[in-house]
Amino acid sequence: MQNNLKGPIMACAVVQFLLKTQSFRFLWTPLTASFRFSKKGYRVLAPQNFLNYESLKQQYKPEVPEYFNFATDVLDKWTEMEKEGKRPTRLALWWVNDKGNEVRWNFEELGFHSRKVANVLSDMCGLQKGDRVMLILPRIPEWWLINVACMRTGTVLIPGTTQLTAKDILHRVQTSKAKCIITDHVLAPAIDCIVSKCQSLKFKLIVSEDHLEGWLNFKDLFTNANADHSCVTTRNQDPMTIFFTSGTTGSPKMTEHSHSSYGIGQTVNGRYWLDLTSSDVLWNTSDTGWAKSAWSSIFAPWIQGACVFIHSMPRFDPTTVLDVLVCGTFKGMKIKPGSMGMPSPAYDVKDDPERTDSTLQGNFYITGDRGIVDEDGYFWFVGRADDVINSAGYRIGPFEVESALIEHPAVVESAVVSSPDPIRGEVVKAFVVLASDYVSHDPEKLIKEIQDHVKKVTAPYKYPRKVEFVQQLPKTVSGKIRRNELRKQEWGKA
Repeated sequence: MQNNLKGPIMACAVVQFLLKTQSFRFLWTPLTASFRFSKKGYRVLAPQNFLNYESLKQQYKPEVPEYFNFATDVLDKWTEMEKEGKRPTRLALWWVNDKGNEVRWNFEELGFHSRKVANVLSDMCGLQKGDRVMLILPRIPEWWLINVACMRTGTVLIPGTTQLTAKDILHRVQTSKAKCIITDHVLAPAIDCIVSKCQSLKFKLIVSEDHLEGWLNFKDLFTNANADHSCVTTRNQDPMTIFFTSGTTGSPKMTEHSHSSYGIGQTVNGRYWLDLTSSDVLWNTSDTGWAKSAWSSIFAPWIQGACVFIHSMPRFDPTTVLDVLVCGTFKGMKIKPGSMGMPSPAYDVKDDPERTDSTLQGNFYITGDRGIVDEDGYFWFVGRADDVINSAGYRIGPFEVESALIEHPAVVESAVVSSPDPIRGEVVKAFVVLASDYVSHDPEKLIKEIQDHVKKVTAPYKYPRKVEFVQQLPKTVSGKIRRNELRKQEWGKA
């Protein structure tokens, strides 16, 4: 298996080859029987759940019952099967950190703890089915428990990255009308600054050993919670989670997913793309605020009864991650480095009905991505039509950066585009038209001041690492900024 993605690896890692450290090797020994050798002598993992790409397309025929809840219909079913001896007891979640701490839960233990959290939400906080819960936590076990607990209570989960600023959180709470927010001691002060503007917010839970005035202590509530909980009944199209977009063409927008769209739809991810079995362990390095974390840190592995592995790195550590083999194509297929591979079996995706209709062309859903298809049917990514910047795996919309820039008194107008970078692949560059009072200022000091301003106003990773002062920006006849000209100018230099 080899990496077929450009730039740093921020995708999921199938931990079937896995870490080269001695402590991990015992897990992979039984898998050696699934290796086959290519003509060139490379070891390749043979597919476990299908024969080839064509058989995959024939097999994928998902059945969606009228009522479905991932917690009871999937997670609790694994527990029942293990109790009845129909399958060996498997790890469901394996968490470690740099300090040597470790958590290992099987599916029964995951169920026990998540039911206690469900009672925290429903009994101690009084949350009802349909109430919205914003969750902003790093990679700690509580994040997984709260995800499952929200399924059990029918509350709608809204994950957010820990890099959100107070302004980001305010927009998300006001837009979603979240009733409860759960975070740690790092972001609690930022939330306290904006809570007076959030009329919908009734409960604040802090996951911390310390107590904070005005906050319910999650760990105290968890300790005292009952472990008996009856899961609410949810229909397949009942809302389960809401993710906010990255804000490419405007302010971040809500994207709702149902209990079946992820709980059943992600079967294609876990069974076919990742080709997981119940003896596998999966490590997904995605931030807990991104949808990718739901796909490959919850649904895809647990649909298959596999174990989710988490390394709680405070910051992304390439040395640790590069000790893993990574692949983005289906097993058993010819790998073309740089290609996205072939399409997974399609299923419908719904968002804003009007916008969705405008993106449909025949049998194709036009995502805004641009690419080509070769003679073998393999897709090759070219770029996004909506100017999204992919810097070290972070997708950044120029609108959010430009909105932050315009708040600085020195900035009259700006345009944000990608600029080539040898380490991050590309970085954010801002072309700035200065106010007349700032034209004579020291450019280096002013650039630093503007960069620091953006870090405070929006998530720090979005700040422009390059800033160029210009007298005017290229525009269309109607006055729209032509970012494509600036982008071509940047990449033309490279």
